[in-house]
Amino acid sequence: NIAMAAQMTDAHRRFLQVLMSHGIMEGSEARKLHRRCCEIHKVYYAHDKLDDFISTINSHLQPLFMQIRKGMSEDDGRAHYALVNLAETEVTKMASDYTENELELFRKAMDLIISSENGFASSTDILNLADHLKTKKMKKKEAEQVLKVFVEDRWLSERNGEYTLHTRCIIEMEQYILSNYQDVARKCNICHSLAIQSQVCESCGIGMHLPCVRKYFRTQTEPRCPQCNDFWSCDIP
Repeated sequence: NIAMAAQMTDAHRRFLQVLMSHGIMEGSEARKLHRRCCEIHKVYYAHDKLDDFISTINSHLQPLFMQIRKGMSEDDGRAHYALVNLAETEVTKMASDYTENELELFRKAMDLIISSENGFASSTDILNLADHLKTKKMKKKEAEQVLKVFVEDRWLSERNGEYTLHTRCIIEMEQYILSNYQDVARKCNICHSLAIQSQVCESCGIGMHLPCVRKYFRTQTEPRCPQCNDFWSCDIP
């Protein structure tokens, strides 16, 4: 049974199909799906072997330049799994779904979010850019609708009129963002993945995700930077 599980089975195929239809899936949902797929197709199931199960799928996806990647929600630190197209590492992977001026608005929103201090951009600031698109100007009402679609398609997240990058977007575009925003994009000092919403050390400039900050300082009586050991001046979430 265990030997069989290393090969691509119908359980693996079903898991991949469901994940493809969702685009992204929270860790607990992925674990439930793993179990259900194994039970339906009578394949060996081990509750702690989801990542092995996924790496079997990934070995078969490799020739297709696709991969299931694990990432973290910047809001709550929960694991997520997303299917990523490795052949297209830029915003061009969105090109089939959106018009040129919609893509330009997305890029401009991304610029604002990544260069901001807290990883958020206000709807007002983003909508003000709609008048200055090079491809084709967009009316504010139209731009509002486009932002709504970006949220529905899980490229952006919105909270009280403030926008940030959705977990799906961060997982899919991590390499693109790190190479195209080298001056401002940073990796979390704790988990070493891209950090958009983060706290930054005032002394040495390293950044940490809010869930990583919370976890790291949980056991410390006095919060000190893991890099330079200076006092951590930000409020611990």
